[in-house]
Amino acid sequence: MAQEDENKQYVALARKYRPQNFEDLLGQDALVQTLTNAIKNNRLHHAYILTGIRGVGKTTTARLIARAINCIGEDGKGGPTIHPCGICENCKAIAADRHIDVIELDAASKTGVDDMREILDGVRYKPVSARYKVYIIDEVHMLSKSAFNALLKTLEEPPAHVKFIFATTEIRKVPVTILSRCQRFDLQRLSVDTLMQLFHKILTAENIEADEQALLMVARAADGSARDGLSMLDQAIVLGDGKIDAQTVGNMLGLADRHQTADLYEKLLSGDVSAVLQKVDEMYTNGASPQLILQDLVDLTHLLAKVKIIPDYLHDVSLSETDRDLCAKLCNVPINILSKIWQMLIKGLSEIQYALSPIDALEMILMRIAYSASLPTPADLLKELKKKSTLTETPANNQPLATDVSQNSESHVVLENTNDLIKLLTAKKQPLLMFAVKNDMSFKEFANGQMHIALSEKADKNLIMNLRGFLEKHTGINWKIDIDYEPLGETLAFKEAQALNADKKNISEYPLIKAILDEFSGAKIETIIRRSIEAAEEEQESFVTDSPITDNFED
Repeated sequence: MAQEDENKQYVALARKYRPQNFEDLLGQDALVQTLTNAIKNNRLHHAYILTGIRGVGKTTTARLIARAINCIGEDGKGGPTIHPCGICENCKAIAADRHIDVIELDAASKTGVDDMREILDGVRYKPVSARYKVYIIDEVHMLSKSAFNALLKTLEEPPAHVKFIFATTEIRKVPVTILSRCQRFDLQRLSVDTLMQLFHKILTAENIEADEQALLMVARAADGSARDGLSMLDQAIVLGDGKIDAQTVGNMLGLADRHQTADLYEKLLSGDVSAVLQKVDEMYTNGASPQLILQDLVDLTHLLAKVKIIPDYLHDVSLSETDRDLCAKLCNVPINILSKIWQMLIKGLSEIQYALSPIDALEMILMRIAYSASLPTPADLLKELKKKSTLTETPANNQPLATDVSQNSESHVVLENTNDLIKLLTAKKQPLLMFAVKNDMSFKEFANGQMHIALSEKADKNLIMNLRGFLEKHTGINWKIDIDYEPLGETLAFKEAQALNADKKNISEYPLIKAILDEFSGAKIETIIRRSIEAAEEEQESFVTDSPITDNFED
């Protein structure tokens, strides 16, 4: 009787529909192809490490590999195969987790070096009944440093009858010395489409009805994890008493209805703050979480921006009718407005986490967005200012304004010496070219239209070509440049440094400066700011007039 009750015990969907072969393993095509070729060509590695988020099939894949390399076929004479039979004793025992030669361990509970030594003591013994002895270590990143060190040598050169398979969600915590000894497989998140196909397959087998919108909500909430998705699907079946609908799933997940979220987004864009607050209050009263309301708005913003950039995405099968209608209605929203809303929503996500009252924080965030939605962007303001400036500067006699300088042939300048050259480079914002002129060449002769220079061997090969092109553009002259490849001598940068040092030396002799340098040990003059005499006199006059200690100066 007890055995009968045990057989009638319910098995969760995530366990009941665990993949039994590589064909059932969803979304991991690269891994399946690699293992298929390895088995076909007899190039099985001695150690594999599987990484990915929770619920994408790491442990399941490890067991499938163990079955694939130990399957002996229905007749007991088969070899390693990518299609394990599931009938031989090895396949049955591994699937039931009772095979003596397939040792599955949880590194979270066996983290110490003593545990690892106990495991490794059995490595030297040949398998009892299987072709290979397989060690599956789950959450391997939880092992201690000493345990990893104990594993290193055996992992690098294990006996021919031993295979290691590691699984982890935290690949960065696994030492590089371990990773270098393993073949690594990164299991991918499952897409919404893949999860939807899985849900349809399972619900058909279970003879359960479900709304497409409800399944889509579960698939998105699963965030790429098949186990998370099936667990939520299990819960939705129980909550809906054998039927899954969107409202039930929304209540279960604490999600706001998609139609309500779309309505809220429209009110945000219209800048109707009163309507926004009323809608939020209604959604919150109906059980929607403030955090999830904000997250839904983030998702909608991303969706609108994506459709704006890729119009064909509007016809993607993963989009619901509600999302399509919303995108079609709001397709005229500029991308810069969507970008501004995105930034404010993302900032709001962090604010709401630390707020004492999440709903109050949500209302303040949405008020901020609603008020700013109707405000012009900085680019719009700049255009408006330019427009007003153009109108203001229009001559009284209604003559057209001069065309922008950049559209005309540029007025030519005359360069009489290197100082003029440096001033021109500065005015035209050519820092790289100016650096090269100052540091990679020295001038022997310079006149308008020609120069004689010594050029450094380290100079860029395009320096002369770039300099000649720059000079021709701004002077209107085809410059003649004579080049000597010899020691540079005194470059412009060297002369500037000499002049600065001389100025520092002269200034350091001033009594006040000298007193400051003597008083503060280690103090030095870093740079010198040159001002016009008029500016200096005005500053001094202002200081003497406004200073509260003027009387002391007069005395």
